[in-house]
Amino acid sequence: MSLEREIKLRFDSAETARTMVVALGATPLRSRRLQEDALLDTAEGRLAARRAVLRVRHEGGHSLLTFKGAPQPGPMKLREEVETVVADGQALMAILQALGLSVCFRYEKYREEFALEDVVIAIDETPVGVFVEIEGAEQSIVKAAQGLGRVPGEYITDSYRALFIAARERQGLTGEDMVFPDTARA
Repeated sequence: MSLEREIKLRFDSAETARTMVVALGATPLRSRRLQEDALLDTAEGRLAARRAVLRVRHEGGHSLLTFKGAPQPGPMKLREEVETVVADGQALMAILQALGLSVCFRYEKYREEFALEDVVIAIDETPVGVFVEIEGAEQSIVKAAQGLGRVPGEYITDSYRALFIAARERQGLTGEDMVFPDTARA
C-alpha cells in the first residue's frame, strides 16, 4: 500500500503541454498510448459511498487492477493506492462481475509520461480536454507546476469522472462514459 499524491492542470493542446514539459527538463518515460479504464462498484454503490475506486486498466495488451481509497482533504489529491499487474484482464473482469461488481463508468485517454526529478508528469489527451497530471512529493509537484507557469489556484484535484460529468453538463454532451468515438482514435 502506498499514498498517491497528484494534481492535474488543464492545457489547450497536447503540443503546448509537451513543449512546456520538455522545456522543464523532463525526459520521456513512456510513449503515447491509449489507456482504457473501467471503474467497478456494487449495485448499491458501496465503493462510491466510501469515495473509494476500484479500477481495471487495459493498455497495450496489459492490465492493471487498482484500488484507491477516499481522497484526503488538502490542496492536492492524496489517497491510498494499491495496484497490481494482472495476467488476464478479461478473466479478472469475469471474476469481479461474479463477485457482484459491475462497470459503473468507462473512460479513455491517450497518455504519455515524462520523468522530472522525483515526479512523473503525464500528458493526458481525453475526450473532454488535455490535462497534465503531476504525481510525486508535494514540494516537487509545486515546483513542477510553477515551472509550467501554474499556481495552486489552477490545481485540479477532480477525478476524470467528475471532469466528464461537469463537461457533459456544461457542453450538453451525451453518453454515460468518457470514451473517444471509434472514428477519432489515432
